[in-house]
Amino acid sequence: MISSYSDLIQASYSQQEPQRLLFVFCRAELPDEASPEEKAAFERGEGGALTPVVCVDKTPDEAPDFATLHEESRATGQSWDVVFVAAMSGRGGTPPSTDEAQQPLTMMVESIRLGHINNYLPLDTQGNAVSLG
Repeated sequence: MISSYSDLIQASYSQQEPQRLLFVFCRAELPDEASPEEKAAFERGEGGALTPVVCVDKTPDEAPDFATLHEESRATGQSWDVVFVAAMSGRGGTPPSTDEAQQPLTMMVESIRLGHINNYLPLDTQGNAVSLG
């Protein structure tokens, strides 16, 4: 069971093949056509839509701890509330390249835009797994 970024990194190192991690940072936003009930819920920290604002791929060695990843994300100037993470396995002892990660990363962004998030690990701004429902 992965409950934090630290658990994710440990799990990535225990895989048979080297991994490349895909990250999509999202900001919670209230849709323009939100009802008064939805607006009230959003103000309580509930609901809203998750909008991808930054995406990146890294090997576990390139982002060994959440503080490193968080600091790099802050340098983009984009605020975010949740980051979704997925992993790709390499072949023959070599992790996937950034080029190989581009199409899956693009598909991940589109999937999140459509609300299909069940295949990804959501983490909060502290690097802890969160339940979205």
